[in-house]
Amino acid sequence: MDFVIHLVALIVALVGLVAAVAHDGYLAMLSSAANKRAGGEPIAQYVKSRWPVAGGITVAALVALLLTTGGVVPDVLAILLGAGSGLAANNALQTTRKRYRSS
Repeated sequence: MDFVIHLVALIVALVGLVAAVAHDGYLAMLSSAANKRAGGEPIAQYVKSRWPVAGGITVAALVALLLTTGGVVPDVLAILLGAGSGLAANNALQTTRKRYRSS
């Protein structure tokens, strides 16, 4: 039973980390494009304001991954933290994509 909980915790933490890194990558790509384009200053300012949120979510996902090295209780906490950081990263990514989606 411990192995199953540990495996679930590891998978959830990894998925949360992938979502957080995807959000970070999208912000980096958006920032790069805004800096190369004339008139991209408002987008660059928005991305700059979103970096603390993205960094916090990524740190939470990394902590969840570190918690998977413990016993059952840290694994349960890793599941909660990994799922929460994954959902938060996904919501933040979708919000940014909706704001700057080209038609």
